Amino acid sequence: MTRFAYFCGHEQWHPEQLVEHARLAEQAGFDMLVVSEHFHPWVDDTSAAGFAWSTIGAMAAATEHVEFATGVTTPLWRFHPAVVAQAAATLDRLSAGRFNLGVGTGENINEGPLGYEFPAYAERAARMSEALEIMRRLLDGEKLTYPGNFYRTDRAKLYSPPLGTVPIWLAAGGPKSATLAARKADGVVTSVKDPATTRERVLNPAREAAEVAGRPMPRVLATRWSVLAQSEDEAWEALHPWRGLRAPGRLEAVDPADLRHRADQLPRQEVLGRYSIVADADEIVETYRPLIEGCAADIVTLQMTSLDQASLIKMLGGEVLPRLRAIAA
Repeated sequence: MTRFAYFCGHEQWHPEQLVEHARLAEQAGFDMLVVSEHFHPWVDDTSAAGFAWSTIGAMAAATEHVEFATGVTTPLWRFHPAVVAQAAATLDRLSAGRFNLGVGTGENINEGPLGYEFPAYAERAARMSEALEIMRRLLDGEKLTYPGNFYRTDRAKLYSPPLGTVPIWLAAGGPKSATLAARKADGVVTSVKDPATTRERVLNPAREAAEVAGRPMPRVLATRWSVLAQSEDEAWEALHPWRGLRAPGRLEAVDPADLRHRADQLPRQEVLGRYSIVADADEIVETYRPLIEGCAADIVTLQMTSLDQASLIKMLGGEVLPRLRAIAA
């Protein structure tokens, strides 16, 4: 049965706002909260960038049953993978077993500001392969001595272990990361613009790699961006904190001011055209229906922004989630 997640974006809202959104999302009936983890936001003028690990701890205290997932953190530079495993285990305990660890190969906007070099994908994937092994083995209770090419541990062990098994989800936009997810993770996180493209580039390669490895198909967490607005001007205002996300050079940028400048040089319609603009519950349902029917996602994440987020969350609970659950059934 498909479950539904609400996206909590640290790049737009401050931590205390996100904790309130988490409480409202649980009341609205969401099954999970997907919480972004960033050091820098996508623009520098209307933005935020709280520390996600602390925010999720506060969310856990403010809620009772909704699950959590980092969406996603990078266990490659700012955090040693063993430290990420420790953080995941701690949040699992604080949330009474409600934590999921979402990871990805990252963006320079979170690593470059701290002086780390951001290499090409091949090295990032090689680092991730080691990181996935270290995190899984530590979360499973092993005392680990690991002689990797990028990371080493010497009798490392989590002495406050998770309460149960913490699922690890790997973000994938193409076949290489999808294959790695199938080999070493429990699930794949993928952002969907066109379901056919997602099937071709992510889901089919993951399924094939899982078969070769003798493992089950990884679970699928599918996300899609949409903006609730009644006009182009309203959509543009709601998108202000996210407009740098679609700017050229996103993966390599260090300074949010650069992305803001690049985004503002683009025609407004070009930026808006990269998001789904929805006006009401009917359009929201039709925007997320393909993630259920076309991607067979285990978890569908509503990644949305608006000018009144609290009202949006309440509307999603009352008018959208019941219809999406009916479609999934």
